Amino acid sequence: MSTGPNRLFDEFAKVMTDAAGAAQGVRKEFETAARAQMERILNSMDLVKREEFEAVREMAIAARDENEALAARLEKLEELLASKTS
Repeated sequence: MSTGPNRLFDEFAKVMTDAAGAAQGVRKEFETAARAQMERILNSMDLVKREEFEAVREMAIAARDENEALAARLEKLEELLASKTS
């Protein structure tokens, strides 16, 4: 039978191991609760997902390019019309 300091150290080690496990459980529970709260806050802020933003950005770039091409075409047609009427 184990007595004296060895038993005391064994009990202390067991208590510390149990406390570390409990602390880790509390940490995980806190992280889960904090993550859920942050998700609720972000969902209420009317934010756009990155994929949606990138899709709209690409559409805007394409529309701007098309607009510039149409403006150049219109300018050429106006020049052609002006040269024919002169």
